[in-house]
Amino acid sequence: MHDVVIVGAGPVGLFVACELGLAGCSVLVLERETGTGSPWRAGPLGMRGLFAASVDAFQHRGLLDALLAASGEQVIPGTDASGRRGAGHFAGIVLDPSKIDDNALPFRLPGSAPEVVMTDLESIESVLAERAAKLGVEIRRGVTVSDIAQYDDKVVLFAGEDEYPARWAVGCDGGRSTVRKLAGFELTGTEPQFTGYTVLATIADPEKLRPGINLTPMGMYLKREAEGHLGFMDFDGGAFDRTQEPTREHLQTVLRRVSGTDVTLTDVQLSSTFTDRAMQTTTYRNGRVLLAGDAAHLMSPLGGQGLNTGIGDAVNLGWKLAATVLGHAPEGLLDTYTTERHPLGALALEWTRAQVAAMRPDPHSQAVQSLIRDLLATKDGTTYVYRKFLGASIRYDLGDPHPLAGRVAPDFELVDGARLSDLTRDGQAVLLDFTAERGLRDSASRWETHVRYVAGTARDSLGLGAVLVRPDGVIAWAGDHSPEAFERAARQWFGDPA
Repeated sequence: MHDVVIVGAGPVGLFVACELGLAGCSVLVLERETGTGSPWRAGPLGMRGLFAASVDAFQHRGLLDALLAASGEQVIPGTDASGRRGAGHFAGIVLDPSKIDDNALPFRLPGSAPEVVMTDLESIESVLAERAAKLGVEIRRGVTVSDIAQYDDKVVLFAGEDEYPARWAVGCDGGRSTVRKLAGFELTGTEPQFTGYTVLATIADPEKLRPGINLTPMGMYLKREAEGHLGFMDFDGGAFDRTQEPTREHLQTVLRRVSGTDVTLTDVQLSSTFTDRAMQTTTYRNGRVLLAGDAAHLMSPLGGQGLNTGIGDAVNLGWKLAATVLGHAPEGLLDTYTTERHPLGALALEWTRAQVAAMRPDPHSQAVQSLIRDLLATKDGTTYVYRKFLGASIRYDLGDPHPLAGRVAPDFELVDGARLSDLTRDGQAVLLDFTAERGLRDSASRWETHVRYVAGTARDSLGLGAVLVRPDGVIAWAGDHSPEAFERAARQWFGDPA
């Protein structure tokens, strides 16, 4: 019997598997698809943007260089001509990189990882699958889960006549999650306003479509640099999504209406539909079954929040579930996965709903859109939106008033050249003591099984004497050198000292 069975070998499922494998848990990943290659996962169709918190997650596990190498040169729609910064867009309105105030991003130190990395699903999955294999994680493909049974001490997943028992199960199997349905999770939210289309086609007259993101009175369309790659949205209440196969004639009709042109599609190689259905499970845990990623929250791809929210889920869940499996988690630790991540999932849903509300082709929404354009013409407005989708505003409520507590830790650099991200690669918590106070060192020694103590002067300590960083890169405590304050935080997250 495995410690954990994960359903879904996408980025979220593989990241959870790597976190658990890093801690020494036995992990099995079940994936419905038989192969790994798909045009929907490679660029350009599979192109995705990873924002600061997700980039930091790869950096803190020593995976960012491999991801950058696998991803190559990719540019987010709406960047400046040099591709220097992926400013992105809000409701189809492209953000001007020159209007972003770097001083409003106070928790990113010089030399930190990039704020935005453009990659694709195939690159992410290849990097994570390679790491998972090195950590002893087993991945079985072509397995479709058909039933789940829970017991006091285990959960059993069924796939036809095969059984997969484990102490815990994690559903990372996407927006139409089988695990979510079989385990009885309640899903609530709002119904769609539009049907979106992703298309790879031959265009007879591509010059009729403007490149990049184009917001129109009838919706939005996106023409990527890759030839024939289009995306467009039709405000039909989501009526067409998955109800029928989109023919060339239908796609051309919708594209013409949305773009306001008489563009002609001569051939369609690939097409898919999606909506802005915004739903979330009421909890991320039901007994011994947990959910992460799109299985826990469904949202439109506007603003690229889905993948990034899912990576955040994986990083938060991984170390907490591992501590529970290994028997050293303090009481209630696993429940903090829902209490910390559920509110952020709800905020991501609101973020996509707000964009849809400003894009609808009706007079009220057009008035809102005009107001948003005015706000995004200002430095404060652009910076606010950039901070939001970048994840720079994310903060867990840990009951600590310090402004850094609950935030992803800046990548502190010590004068000897070591960075925090060098110290977190093994998934252990880190106590950085910037002045090497003996009292704090003695206290930390009691938690040495779970917390790595590192003393050294930082090039920029942000005025802190010491900082305790959880395995997920989140600051659990920051302040002076109070051994008592450190011990309270250590006991809260890692239990009594060994």
